[in-house]
Amino acid sequence: MNQSLPSLNALRAFETTARHLSFVRAAEELHVTPAAVKQLVRKLEESLEIALVERSGRGLKVTPAGRVGLEALADGFQQIERAVGQMRTYRDPRRLVVSAEPSFATSWLVPRLEWFRTIHPGIDVLIDSSLRLADLEKGAADVAIRFGALPREGELAYRLFDEQLGAFCSPSLTTSHDGLRQLDDLSRATLIHWDTSGLTWATATRAWVGWEPWLEKLGAEHIDARRGIGFSDYNLAVQAAIAGQGVVLGSLPILSDLVTAGLLVCPFADIVETSIGYDIVATQDAVRTKQVQSFISWIKVEAASCGQPPPTATASSM
Repeated sequence: MNQSLPSLNALRAFETTARHLSFVRAAEELHVTPAAVKQLVRKLEESLEIALVERSGRGLKVTPAGRVGLEALADGFQQIERAVGQMRTYRDPRRLVVSAEPSFATSWLVPRLEWFRTIHPGIDVLIDSSLRLADLEKGAADVAIRFGALPREGELAYRLFDEQLGAFCSPSLTTSHDGLRQLDDLSRATLIHWDTSGLTWATATRAWVGWEPWLEKLGAEHIDARRGIGFSDYNLAVQAAIAGQGVVLGSLPILSDLVTAGLLVCPFADIVETSIGYDIVATQDAVRTKQVQSFISWIKVEAASCGQPPPTATASSM
């Protein structure tokens, strides 16, 4: 008797056929033809020198010899699938993958990362800056910072800060005799728009607040919110504002560093708070790991230090 192990494909073909009691349905699951499945099962029977399945009316039935090993085979394939999944999603314990929307990563997160690396030198951070929502359950990232996106099933979300929207522009637009000083001055300014239509990230989140609802909330519906220039990339919209090309609607917490650096100013004391916020999200399993715990603790402290509007601002709520 041949004592060598049969091929894995033949064993898989038998297990699938026995589970469905059909060569056709087994072929559909394995994405091959019924003839290929039948041939693999026949080769397995020849290798073992015993019948494993046989015809029963119009269907199939598993022989006593086939039933002996069927349960153990099914368990074995489940263990193989788990092992492959673990290998596929394995990450170096030193490495922490953070998914973040590009504008948040550029304006807020990246400038602060050096401080995290200083206090946690044993953790290597990789920023995945993308407009897609990373599938944390499948291991696409360890943590995600999301704007307005509701957590999925099995995910834990921690609020970093609520959105506080104001109008930002270059200081050069405020210093001349006809510079921007009060909200009505926006009627003669170029409005910079962020066009979120068609963006994967935006369509998966709660709605982004644009110029029209922002002005409406402040009782300035008379200002035409449709004019101006638009960008599909928010970072480009901010850069246009820095270059003095117009006024961009932005988040106080996110753009605070650019204000501190003197690149942008918030010329009006008109701030709108929204129900949209920035959250850090992780799976329940990920939250138990040391590197994720360290990152969440660190970023919550950083967010708390810049999540409040300036003292002169009057906050409205949306």
